[in-house]
Amino acid sequence: MSYIPQTPQKDLPGSYVQTPVHQSQALSQQGQGAQPQTQRSNVGEIQPIARAARAVNEALSQESQYPDLDSYIGQGISSEYEVSTQAAWAPFQKTKMHTIPDRIFEQYNRAQVSTIMGLFANFNHAWVAIDNALYLWDYTHPSPDLVSYEDASHTITAVRLVIPRPGVFVPSIVRLLVVATTADIILVGMSAQTASHGGKTVALYSLKMSAPVKSLDVDVIEGSHATGRIFFSGRGSDDVYELTYQQEEKWFTNRCAKINHTNRGYSTFTPSLLFGQKAQQEIVTQMVVDDSRRLLYTLSSRSTIRAFFMRSSNGLDLVISKPLGQTLSNVGHMTSQTDLISPSMSIVSINAVTAQEAAKTNLVASTSTGCRLFMSATSAYGASPNSSTAPTSMQVQHVKFPPAGTSSPQQNQTSQSTQLTQYSSAPPVNTSSKALDPSRSVVRYAPGYFLTFVVKDQQAGLDLLFVSGPDTGRIAQPQLQQNPIKYPELALWLNLGSRAEDVGLASAEFLASSGPVGFGNELAVQFDKPTPEIAILTNTGVHMLRRRRLVDIFAAALRVGGGDEGLEGEVNHFVRRYGRAEVASTALAVACGQAFDVTSDLRLGRISDPEVLELARKAFIEYGGKPEYPENSVLDRSIPPIDVVRPSPRHAGVARYVSRLLRSIWSVPIIIENPTPTGGFQIATAVSLIKLRDISQDLTKLKEFLDANKSFIEGLAGPETRGNFGNKKDEVSLLAEHRALHALVVLIDRVIEGIAFVLVLYDEKIEETILSLANETRQQVRNLSYEKLCTTDVGKRLAKDLVKAIVNRNILSGSNVETVAEALRRRCGSFCSADDVVIFKAQEYVKRGAEYGADSDVCRDYLNESLRLFKQVAGSLSTEQLQWAVEQYVALQFYAAAIQLCLDKARESDRGNRALSWIQDGRPQGVGSVNVQLPLRFAHIGQDKRAEAFEGRRRCYDLIHQVILSVEQSRTQSPDFEGANLSLAGRRRREAADEIDHSDDEVFQTDLYDWYLKNGRADELLAVQSAYVVTYLERRSSDDIAHADLLWKYHVQKERFQDAASVQLALAKSQFELSLDKRIEYLGNAKTNASTTRPGTVRSARTEVLREVSDLLEVANIQSDLVQRLKSDERISADRKPSVIGELDGMILPLSVLFNTYCEPALYFDLCILIYEAADHRVASDIKATWQNLLERTHQRAVDKGQGSQPYEMVAEEVRSLGNKLGLSPTMFPVGELLPMLKRYAHHFQHEKGSETWVLDIFIDLQVPFESIYATLENMFYNDEPPFQGRNRRLIGNDLVYIAKMWFQDSIRGSGPPFGGEDNAAAVSQLLHLVMQGGLDERRLEECQNLRMRIETLLR
Repeated sequence: MSYIPQTPQKDLPGSYVQTPVHQSQALSQQGQGAQPQTQRSNVGEIQPIARAARAVNEALSQESQYPDLDSYIGQGISSEYEVSTQAAWAPFQKTKMHTIPDRIFEQYNRAQVSTIMGLFANFNHAWVAIDNALYLWDYTHPSPDLVSYEDASHTITAVRLVIPRPGVFVPSIVRLLVVATTADIILVGMSAQTASHGGKTVALYSLKMSAPVKSLDVDVIEGSHATGRIFFSGRGSDDVYELTYQQEEKWFTNRCAKINHTNRGYSTFTPSLLFGQKAQQEIVTQMVVDDSRRLLYTLSSRSTIRAFFMRSSNGLDLVISKPLGQTLSNVGHMTSQTDLISPSMSIVSINAVTAQEAAKTNLVASTSTGCRLFMSATSAYGASPNSSTAPTSMQVQHVKFPPAGTSSPQQNQTSQSTQLTQYSSAPPVNTSSKALDPSRSVVRYAPGYFLTFVVKDQQAGLDLLFVSGPDTGRIAQPQLQQNPIKYPELALWLNLGSRAEDVGLASAEFLASSGPVGFGNELAVQFDKPTPEIAILTNTGVHMLRRRRLVDIFAAALRVGGGDEGLEGEVNHFVRRYGRAEVASTALAVACGQAFDVTSDLRLGRISDPEVLELARKAFIEYGGKPEYPENSVLDRSIPPIDVVRPSPRHAGVARYVSRLLRSIWSVPIIIENPTPTGGFQIATAVSLIKLRDISQDLTKLKEFLDANKSFIEGLAGPETRGNFGNKKDEVSLLAEHRALHALVVLIDRVIEGIAFVLVLYDEKIEETILSLANETRQQVRNLSYEKLCTTDVGKRLAKDLVKAIVNRNILSGSNVETVAEALRRRCGSFCSADDVVIFKAQEYVKRGAEYGADSDVCRDYLNESLRLFKQVAGSLSTEQLQWAVEQYVALQFYAAAIQLCLDKARESDRGNRALSWIQDGRPQGVGSVNVQLPLRFAHIGQDKRAEAFEGRRRCYDLIHQVILSVEQSRTQSPDFEGANLSLAGRRRREAADEIDHSDDEVFQTDLYDWYLKNGRADELLAVQSAYVVTYLERRSSDDIAHADLLWKYHVQKERFQDAASVQLALAKSQFELSLDKRIEYLGNAKTNASTTRPGTVRSARTEVLREVSDLLEVANIQSDLVQRLKSDERISADRKPSVIGELDGMILPLSVLFNTYCEPALYFDLCILIYEAADHRVASDIKATWQNLLERTHQRAVDKGQGSQPYEMVAEEVRSLGNKLGLSPTMFPVGELLPMLKRYAHHFQHEKGSETWVLDIFIDLQVPFESIYATLENMFYNDEPPFQGRNRRLIGNDLVYIAKMWFQDSIRGSGPPFGGEDNAAAVSQLLHLVMQGGLDERRLEECQNLRMRIETLLR
């Protein structure tokens, strides 16, 4: 923009120079009307995969905090049961009944003495002991073979399956059968193998190990799983015996023997005799081992509970003996008197609670009246015992009373009503219910399954089974309950139709975590572990009882809930009990086929009923809740609104379902290295490959469900499909929901491919693959979990390393690389894509080429082919792969290819050319820096994404810089020419230079020029022959003066002087921190360049630039004079002067500012006149007044100075100097006004001081035309102006004589006529005549006469 001179206005606001308007004040005034900009927080955006991983980890963490048993039973009593009267809501269900084989009945009919039956449920076998023979069979097989043991010589009284002590038997002996007879106790070895139908086949082996037990009548046997110790007792004694066994006999010990641990003086075991009658013998009725605390519990026929501590030295110490009376006393402190807890009742069963399940609760004792007593053992000072310390006391912690009332088992099993009957309400604790009285036996399995066998008809001897389990969902979320209750349980009555002989856990022991917290969370493992199954043996067969999961109950409730009409009621009922997130997770699981039920043919199968699946789909979609937008949190402006939105319960349900599918693999390593005896290692998987495939299949179903219902699930399809929003809150909420759900979808895809990758890894020779890795990488792979593999960049990198190792191993073995890589790509595209296949092949070509040497034609062929392949997949090259290729190319002197590849990679990484757009916009660093108001849905974006695109390209260009340095370094090793011919090395270097010079990548050229300047290589930049140089320098010159200097130098070097002048003019006007002198220097150079003409220069453009430069240079010179004047102005204080000078020694200010703010207030009248001239201000009165003020001000300064010089001399010098600067402008230097003004000054202030003609000499020195001076004096003479009146008129006459004389002498020097012509000469002669008549000084009179004579002579 050209500089526009401004005419100063006197009435503009201004002040004296000591208080000028400061620039900051002006800016503040200008900004008062501006609206403040909202500050945005530059919060880094989390990647979707990381966001989903965080959601899964939060879900896993939440489920790991499931309350432990101690926390929800507490001190006190309870009786909260919800007894199901509807099959759909039953917590357990009978799946099938396995009949007893006919061959067993045949043997049973031959029994002579006794028959006992039992289960080895964990091996799917049942057994029957008939007299002295033992028979086993697989009850799951339709026609099983009998496995018999008939070596016993006496009647069998008890059988128990125990785990042997390690190291005693061969590894194939996995269990020991402890067979007790009336005469001895025998150990029988048992091996087990998995059969083709999925069951177990067992074989029995005689071990020749037994011990005599005559008169003991052994009927109770228990073994320790951890130590292999075997304990037993019998009907004829209350002693506790141990059966010891070892591999070989020793001097003082047999291979098998028994030890009595309780006949060593314990008074509690001494029979008490009453006078007159014999007391009934106390015997042991039950033994239970708790290996977690190294305790053996016994229950006696008198309901006395004893605890023995199993010492590590194979000792057994009685540490607690708790008679029934003490137990009743403990309970008496918790409840009022009740018939259910009285001396008339007995304890019928005890069940241990392990330390993994509860830290305080040790034992559950069940009474004949149906009460359950939770007992806690403590050691000294109330501390909980552990496996190394023995407890010293035991107290009742909690009493669970029977349920209120009873229910008909027949109705439970036959009710088929389509209307769901709700659970019975839970009244206050009922301490008088006889529902479970009398209880014959109670069995408990973790995490709280109780099977109570009740005999209502003693004559019939038939058992009713009351089975209960914890309501896990309600325990997990007690905050959902309006009135939280203790230990809520779901229960069911079953009619077995016969007497139960034995009960066994047919599935693995339940274990949701390794510690009490989280141990009982059945919801967390319902998709991860087999559903618990319990086998109940009766004389009619083996009844299988299955624990129903919440997903099974929900599916069944949907089936019988009344279809679409009853859906809302069913869902709301579940929501009230378990929360909306849990219901969403469960509905999603049902819709994905996770629910099971017993079919009409008593088989367990997945629920695939379309109606049920559709109802589950609707429940998930329509009742999944909405995201929550907390209004109060939005007050924190540092957090983007989208980050404070809490996603919907539907999202929490999806995250919970995904976490439950992945919980068994999420944190475990993908490989485990096991050392081998030979010093090597063997790779094993922490999770079975079958399990991995199952998880992958479940995730695939989930993905298919989400894809199929994407348009129906609010938030999943994205905000663009949802139409208009009611308000911004809804928009932000939906965007947050979409972000969260989309992240989970991305994670599901990644995990599916991650599992596929692990399966491929194990399909290959994994040991060789791992061994081929670098030591550091190998250690990282050892620590690589499935979570890291699927969610982190480290995992992705390690997966790439493993893929590369697989490919390399196949290359070495001669296998087809494309086939292997294609197989990897097909199964796990995220870890090995089609582009990876091409990359592997290209790398192989590079390696093969290197084998032939850099100068070989074969090497060049391989390298050219590798470059072709690399360029095909340039966009997929990782930084490491690109760097590897560049290093290889440089090492083989393939410089041009390295540069090409880097340029292609940079271009592919930013195909939208966002980096160039960012550069063209001035490289803004964030949204705020470019003042862009983004839509609300992008409010979380803090940094300009285009800058990231540039950084990605710049990493590629950095490699090119390394190539350039390598090329330059190679020059020191081999010259460019060999004689007159270009050498091979020189040709390769020139190819590299051509690639750089002819590149049309403007971003690369920009980065290259940045690199040149950063490394002090500006001369190389100026030597570049490219149009991008000017574009680059023009773009950067707006914010960097060094680039602007280079730009005008580049123009001068290319002889584009007008362009150079334009740049220098712009620098002079720029906002850069430049001194005024530097700006004047730029303007001076610009004027020189603009004045230089070259062929082809547009004259009008050059003239315009020259005019603008000249005008601005004039103003700058005035400002420079002002700065110098201020520096020497003693009126300005020393502390104020630097700031005043600083305001002027910079930007060239407008003339109005210079005049009103500085020059006029400071009385710099000479500068004011210069400003008039520059501003073309032609008001004569202003000009005259300013000249008058200048003369007066100069005179006063001279007087004040008083250093010997006359004031008139300073005045004369001031006028002479200013006249030179003004160039005798007729407007700014009006002779007709100035001459009378100076004459009056000389008369009033300098009369008879100095030369008479000093005023006239000023004008003569300035070469004012004599005609002008003469005409002015003539007017003064004729006008008779004061003070030149009367006698003083002669002063003007003297001046007329003097000026006429000087004019005459000047005119006769040339060839022209005197005074410019005869007319002028005649007029002068006539005026001189009048002057003589008016009176002159004597000297002037003589001069006048002589002059007239000479004029008259010439006129003749």
